[in-house]
Amino acid sequence: MIEQIAHLGLVDETEIELDKAALEIAALDHPKAALAPYLALLDEAAGRLHLRAAFARGPGMQGDALAEVLGVELGFAGDTETYDDPANADLIQVIDRRRGLPVALSILYVALARRTGWTAHALNTPRHVLVGVGRPGSLLVDPFNRGAFVGREQLASLLDIAPELLGSVAPAQVAPMSNRAVLVRLMMNQATRAERSGRNARALAVMRRITTVAPGHSRGWWARARLERLGGDPTAARRSLSAMLETTREPELRARVVAALDELARR
Repeated sequence: MIEQIAHLGLVDETEIELDKAALEIAALDHPKAALAPYLALLDEAAGRLHLRAAFARGPGMQGDALAEVLGVELGFAGDTETYDDPANADLIQVIDRRRGLPVALSILYVALARRTGWTAHALNTPRHVLVGVGRPGSLLVDPFNRGAFVGREQLASLLDIAPELLGSVAPAQVAPMSNRAVLVRLMMNQATRAERSGRNARALAVMRRITTVAPGHSRGWWARARLERLGGDPTAARRSLSAMLETTREPELRARVVAALDELARR
């Protein structure tokens, strides 16, 4: 079934539509589910935003419109009661339950904003993904909190620094994520939770999806090889490490991969 998402690893970054891609990935776990009703709901939400577009001039009003449609009218919010429920990183179940993780909800905000012709990105904030509306730095919103605006003090708290030190934050911590990076972060949540609960086979299945969608993601290949080795399949682990070598140019990381391959060869 993984072939159903193989095209996501082949297309150009700009061709990936976040909401549709995340639904395709979720459909791998729901083979009998029809995606048409979910796409119809997203189309309806986009239509509601379009009705507000003429009056939503600037990031502030656009952020208000997103919060009103997604957070209030459709009721999407963070799952504060069962945060670690795997359903929170599965976009089909997120839409069914109207609850999810920050990264899953950010996909809806970003995708629908872009459908309306607005600029929006999921940001690489640690632990809790935020959405930037407008050009970088214009406006931050929190999809987990029904699209509430995020001020300097809230951002500083999230980054665990004093507000006056925000100017010294590493750019990578608040940088817009690429479409593939967002999908990888969503799936990494699934894989991490599965492994923590001892479901290594599930974690490996998700890692295979990650390396399919983002074949250049070195961390994904490394984690995949580790899980394949734990599962008693050294041949598969060697294939994953070899694929990692083809996409990795960092000398230290390449040396680590070569050492791991040598160790597998001695077994």
